[in-house]
Amino acid sequence: MVAGATLISRILGFARDLIIAFALGAGPVADAFFVAFRLPNLLRRLFAEGSLTMAFVPVFTKTKNSEGKKEAFALARSVQVWLLIIVGAITILAIIFARPLTALIAPGFKADPEIFELTITLVRICFPYILFISSVALCMGILNSMNHFFAPAAAPALLNITLIVFALGAYFGGMNVALYLSAGVFISGMLQWLFQYPFLKKFGFSWRGTYSLKHPGVFRIGWLMLPTVFGAAVYQINILIGTVLASFLAAGSISYLYYADRLVQFPLGVFAVAISTVALPSLSALAGMGDMNGFKKTLNSSINLTLFIALPSTAGLIGLSYPLIDVIFGRGEFGAMAVDATTLALIGYAVGLPAFSCVRPLISAFYALEDTRTPVKIAVVSLVVNVALGIMLMQTLAHFGLALAASISSWGNVILLGLFLKYRTGQWLTHRLDLFKMTGISCILLLGIKFLSVSSAMAVGLIPVWAAIYMAMALAVRLPQASMILRLIHRQNSVKTNNQQ
Repeated sequence: MVAGATLISRILGFARDLIIAFALGAGPVADAFFVAFRLPNLLRRLFAEGSLTMAFVPVFTKTKNSEGKKEAFALARSVQVWLLIIVGAITILAIIFARPLTALIAPGFKADPEIFELTITLVRICFPYILFISSVALCMGILNSMNHFFAPAAAPALLNITLIVFALGAYFGGMNVALYLSAGVFISGMLQWLFQYPFLKKFGFSWRGTYSLKHPGVFRIGWLMLPTVFGAAVYQINILIGTVLASFLAAGSISYLYYADRLVQFPLGVFAVAISTVALPSLSALAGMGDMNGFKKTLNSSINLTLFIALPSTAGLIGLSYPLIDVIFGRGEFGAMAVDATTLALIGYAVGLPAFSCVRPLISAFYALEDTRTPVKIAVVSLVVNVALGIMLMQTLAHFGLALAASISSWGNVILLGLFLKYRTGQWLTHRLDLFKMTGISCILLLGIKFLSVSSAMAVGLIPVWAAIYMAMALAVRLPQASMILRLIHRQNSVKTNNQQ
């Protein structure tokens, strides 16, 4: 369900990026908007979804199971009040100090005063988005803990729809597209928050009711969140570091990295994040009961299913890097040079897709065990590696070097997480033969894609064929994940048939 809702949102996201590429291209104005948008978006993933939801779900679940829904809802309202206080203060400070903040995240822009001033204005318009989207993350934690996953997963579709409307309206109206897009970011935050309430109400939740700023659960969540601010979203921090470093490169470099990252986010968001989102409540419940065998079995299944999708996705993104960029973005203001440059960035990011995908389930396992310190220590190591590699590789490989540095550092992150988790729980990764099989048939898939020489449109059109070939090979080598997916599809079709009858 989460993957399906996210898939719809990602498809709309592609439409959004296509329209933004058409209206803004990959020049300095586009760079200014992406910097302004990336800041609240980073905080959303880092502070809201990244740490708040992961810290909130185990505590809320434990409170609901031990003290009942009434007390759990009081905890949620208490967290909301704290969010309004803390995030509201951060938003006000960001608006007041937008100039030094912009200089911090895009220091290279100061060489062009006009673009620097535009970026400051866009930051002030975009930043309040974090106030609403943090509340959306809290709603996600409540609903996920109640085993409802659709509404939070579908909410980002509202962001994409809003930005599409604002971009087209500004472009055809002859207005400043970047300014209108920034206003659309802010408005979409309100819409996403309002969208959650009817679903919360079905479970008996209301924002009106008892709350306490001194609720013990709030302090427990806050304590868990302190280290997770870095540990939960190291990938996003790496992307921000790439933005800072790319501001010193040729104009358009930030845009190349942004568009490439959006393509990598498709399989990452649809499958990897969906699996980790659904796994967290289960892992928290199993850890709370002390069922470590069930805990490791659930985690192992999550990792294997994640890689079953991530490995062939990596092969597809690398093999089809140019056709994908050319077909999706190659029109309007997005010229041939931008297509070539973004293709390189996509290859650099795609190398790290399996690592990006596995980080979330592994971190979910640590948080379910209420160990938030280990991931942040590992994240710091990963960040240091990313900065060092980024500075070194950008000297000769420009923006491709920055994408490659993010991938390499994320591989280090996931390897260390796996090793430390083994130390904490014992051997948890089983069925290694399945991983070798997935890797092998993904490599065969990549060779097949590269061997076939067709037009960009034809290459993209053949994606369903390559997916079918991968599934056929997976069934041939008896990968259980392939059989499970087919059973799920068959079950969903049977349910639809029965409902129609």
